[in-house]
Amino acid sequence: MQLHDAAARATSRVWNYPRLLLTIGLGAWGWHLGAHPGRWSFGLDDVNLAIHETGHLIFWPFGEWLTVAGGTLFQLLVPLSFAAYFARRGDRYAATVPLWWAGENLFGIARYVSDARAQALPLVGGGEHDWTWMLYELDVLHRELEIGRAVHGAGIVVVMGATVLGLAFARRAPTSS
Repeated sequence: MQLHDAAARATSRVWNYPRLLLTIGLGAWGWHLGAHPGRWSFGLDDVNLAIHETGHLIFWPFGEWLTVAGGTLFQLLVPLSFAAYFARRGDRYAATVPLWWAGENLFGIARYVSDARAQALPLVGGGEHDWTWMLYELDVLHRELEIGRAVHGAGIVVVMGATVLGLAFARRAPTSS
């Protein structure tokens, strides 16, 4: 009898339409960004830039390498910390939204990595290009486009993975009467 009840509960789950619509919207936006490398992500890029610059300040006490890399690290750590928070609370659906954001950040990071030699992107305060410095120090500056494509590919995997998980978790159990 318990097996039958569990099966009935599983098949009686219904869509949470606001979550479903949000997930479809994020999936479409992510698909667009993934298909058009180098496109700006209206509004969200400004938030990501502020987080990136804050990362340099936060990692400054830990030496030159982490100061330079800290912008990119913080861009990923902020959304991933939100995802971890929601996952710990047991809201698996909510965790997929900042996971999607981390993937979207990878698209911007890929654009920045790919620009390491050309240095065509405007920099805040006209400072040194983080990825030029890091790739030069690692003696792989000549591979910036290849590395940028790999980071972009990782962004596609994370964005689409978050979308698929969001769809899977955008269902809710019916309320008891």
